[in-house]
Formats: sequence, structure tokens, C-alpha cells
Amino acid sequence: MAVRGNSIIKGIEVEEVIKLLNKAYADEWLAYYQYYIEAKVIKGIMKDAAIAELNQHATDELRHADLVANRILQLGGTPLLNPQEWFKETNCGYEEPKNFDVVALLEDSIKGEQCAISTYANIAEIVKDKDIVTYDIVSQILADEVEHEEDLQDLHDDITGFIESFRE
Repeated sequence: MAVRGNSIIKGIEVEEVIKLLNKAYADEWLAYYQYYIEAKVIKGIMKDAAIAELNQHATDELRHADLVANRILQLGGTPLLNPQEWFKETNCGYEEPKNFDVVALLEDSIKGEQCAISTYANIAEIVKDKDIVTYDIVSQILADEVEHEEDLQDLHDDITGFIESFRE
């Protein structure tokens, strides 16, 4: 497999992989902050359970950023150095929390996870059978993002079900 100094990894340009990973790197940092700040401002029923989930996801997103940065460096690239670049390069963007209600924040987080799932599935498809190391890393992250989406959806459903039971 080609790394530093070589321009191709079995049929794919190293620079293309680095670009894809830098966009994912931006997403991870923005997701980290999204979860971090949501855990601080969240309000409403069962917020303690949501805070625990959001804090765990923030920790995971930071770990993902580390994995992606390390791979970028292994490929001879440089991770995005300026946080302002994150907003230019992001796949998933950043939505400033406006409604601090637990249900609204969980819905925003679910959308973010769905975007992350799409991003990592796309990267995995591009590097599959071409760059096994990157494929393994993004597959690990993809599995985490799927688990995050499921956890958030379950918590959302528990809370909305609890609320609905009081309306009946």
C-alpha cells in the first residue's frame, strides 16, 4: 500500500483520501462541540439521561477526530489546522441549538448522526478494496455512528412515549 511520497493507494489518489478525511475531521470536531454544548443547555423531561448520552457521544466524536487525524498524518497529509476551516469543509454542518427542549435537541442530534452515517458509508465505499487501513478506521467510526443514532432514537422514543402517555 502506498503512503508518504506516493500519490496512489491501489487505484485511488492519496490526496483524494486526505480530502475526504479532512472533511470528516471537520465534521467530528463540529459534532463534538454540538454534543458538548447541547449537554450544557438541554432542558426538559429525562434531561439527565439525555445529558449522559450527549456527553458520551461528545467523547466518542473526539476519539473519532483523533483517529481521522492520525490517518491523515499517516497518509502524509495535514489535518485542518484552523477551526474556521471546519465550517468550510464540513459535510454535515453545524446547527446552533436554538430550542433547548430535550426532544428538539435529540431530533437535531439524530439528523447529525444520519449525516455522519452517510458520510462514512460513502468514504467506506470509495476506499473499499483500495485502502484497507482507511477502510477499517471509517468502518469502526461508521459502526459507532450507527450505534449513536440508534441510542438517540431510542431515547427520543422513550421520552416522546412518556409524554404521550400523559396526554391520553
